[in-house]
Amino acid sequence: MPVLTAPEKNVITNYPLANDDGSPAMIQVRRSDGVEAIIDPGFLMPHRKDYYLFAFVEQGNSRHWIDDIPYTVKPGHFYFTIPQQVHLKEEICPMQGWVAYFTEEFLLLEENRMLRQLPIIQNPAGAHELVLSAEDTAYLKDVMHKMHAEYNTAGSWHNQMLTSWLRVLVIYLSRLYNEQFGESCKITKGQCLLKSFQQLISEHHTHQHDVAAYANLLNLTPGYFNDVIKQQSGKTAISHIHNRLVVEAKRRLLHTELSVKQIADELGFEDAAYFNRFFKRLTEATPMAYRQQIREMYS
Repeated sequence: MPVLTAPEKNVITNYPLANDDGSPAMIQVRRSDGVEAIIDPGFLMPHRKDYYLFAFVEQGNSRHWIDDIPYTVKPGHFYFTIPQQVHLKEEICPMQGWVAYFTEEFLLLEENRMLRQLPIIQNPAGAHELVLSAEDTAYLKDVMHKMHAEYNTAGSWHNQMLTSWLRVLVIYLSRLYNEQFGESCKITKGQCLLKSFQQLISEHHTHQHDVAAYANLLNLTPGYFNDVIKQQSGKTAISHIHNRLVVEAKRRLLHTELSVKQIADELGFEDAAYFNRFFKRLTEATPMAYRQQIREMYS
């Protein structure tokens, strides 16, 4: 698990995946034995994880936030998050189970690229949790136990074995994902375009708010691009851009003390008054009203 240190005020720290010695890592598998761990206070501060997190929970009941959505960990469930979401753990509680971490760089390796197209990675439903049957629990317990053993072994073909176990895990979870969130979550060419667009929004939303610019990055005409995005998601391309801006604004309003003007500046709005109107139009609340409401909920 990467070492977390308390972030600076008004900064949502982005943590890379790192080994115990601080060197970069692409994959890790950890076992949690149910004993309360000693965790840096930074873990209780808002932060982003610059990697995928897959957690199989046998025992535990800690409360977490992902962006502005609270949830309580439950035994017999599998949890997963993607890079750049804002995490907040309300308290340090013991958890028994296994956790696998891996990076986008790991998925870009030639032998792993097919994994990027699977539902659990693409996550078209925007889910974070899978409910496990007794059969699922037994299977995943066995897979993650073997993954953990291989992770701690320096035998021949270690990386190949570890990658193979992760492939088994991701494929099995993708089957469960389709069962629980519908066959419509299978990835089509149009869905791939939608995901590419969403990835570009992640990279450019702080300075690029124009649909035509994203269409140009994808070598498509704006009209065709918008038609495909609307067909795949039921929303226009500009709605996706605006929704991401609102999500990022909400993250800062909840997790920092930045002023509305500072948030507007960070998100590429030249005028704070326009940002205020923009936010209210999409959320039916002003930024300051939202900050008060969500913090009352959190407290």
